[in-house]
Amino acid sequence: MSIRDWPDDERPREKLLQRGASALSDAELVAIFLRTGLPGRSAIDLARDMLKQHGGLRALLELDQTAFCATPGLGPAKYVQLQAVMELAHRYLAESLQRGDAIQSVADTRRYLMSRLRHHAHEVFAVLFLDNKHRVIQFEELFFGTIDNSSVHPRQVVKRALYHNAAAAIAAHNHPSGIAEPSRADELITVRLKEALALVDVRLLDHVVVGDSQTISLAERGLL
Repeated sequence: MSIRDWPDDERPREKLLQRGASALSDAELVAIFLRTGLPGRSAIDLARDMLKQHGGLRALLELDQTAFCATPGLGPAKYVQLQAVMELAHRYLAESLQRGDAIQSVADTRRYLMSRLRHHAHEVFAVLFLDNKHRVIQFEELFFGTIDNSSVHPRQVVKRALYHNAAAAIAAHNHPSGIAEPSRADELITVRLKEALALVDVRLLDHVVVGDSQTISLAERGLL
């Protein structure tokens, strides 16, 4: 049965208009993006197949061009469209933390850090540099690979803080496993960074660990 033959309140587009995007399942949202299915298969059927094949929404959205275009019903045009949509989402979140704006919301900050770091397939350690009124100066990705106590160099973070004339900083890194629970190495990194930045009068406000669907603050864990 074609989606056009479904009851109005079950069609993804009509459901979104009536109840909002948050009411839709992952498959329904992907179906709206696809717009059409394949002969004998609706857009919903195709979306469900894609999510199952690739192991969920995150994995699907992070496919490279070759893997994405190898999926039946997809191609370069859809890949370009998806990349544009994802970049729009990143920029929308970034507007809450524009250069010169003071951080007003912990939740906005965490959403921004998640949008910047969650999609990486490998670990990335980044720092948000702030002035003495906690206005954003710059966000920088500084270290890549396996983030442990030996791969994050406090001297480099201090160097970038001095370059930006920062008075405060928020560190963040992702866990590609999707589990945000901090490791012992994360705790040690936090202590080392706090001590190193304090030597140049820069306050480390937080170290945020980014998972698949949540963030954990080491400041809230009592390490800062």
